[in-house]
Amino acid sequence: MIAVVDYGMSNLRSVERALVGAGAAPRIVSDPDQVRRADAVVLPGQGEFKHCMRGLAQSGMREAIVDFWQTGRPFLGICIGLQILFPTSEEAPECQGLGRFQGAVRRFAPEPQIKIPHMGWNVVEIAADCPLLRGLPPRSHAYFVHSYYVQPNDPAVIVGLTQHGSTRFASAIWSENLVATQFHPEKSQHVGLLILENFLRWRP
Repeated sequence: MIAVVDYGMSNLRSVERALVGAGAAPRIVSDPDQVRRADAVVLPGQGEFKHCMRGLAQSGMREAIVDFWQTGRPFLGICIGLQILFPTSEEAPECQGLGRFQGAVRRFAPEPQIKIPHMGWNVVEIAADCPLLRGLPPRSHAYFVHSYYVQPNDPAVIVGLTQHGSTRFASAIWSENLVATQFHPEKSQHVGLLILENFLRWRP
């Protein structure tokens, strides 16, 4: 079972439809035990860092997700579902994230001629071989909506890079059984479909 985590903060239906289009039979779940039993987990997200972490804590999903990671089964985080994998964010410095990756979550600095939030299509440059990105051109277009970006301490986890103004940021990361993207595969048409198909075939 492919579990799409419902913690009250996500555009779940578009992720569910995209996974169906990729050949899965996903289930939107709000029961932490269903997350623990899943074959793979997708953590989508939208909204603020603090509100997402509050939703995870109140739903019991925070502990369930950590338990799931330890099984070695595939996990995919999307958008703020990537950012909350870090210890904290400039959006909510007082709020503790999941801490799966060490590093920072930064806000884009204002610059002439760029918009914040970073919204719309942009290029993802493949930075390293990754099961999620196999079969994509070296430069692929994906859809973004965000004002913050992750800055991992370990550059080895970065598998996708994107430029917005003068900032070149990690738009996809991978470590062991966990992959995550700042962009939205469910909104990225054929590129996103291939990424989700890769995720469904992946056996870490």
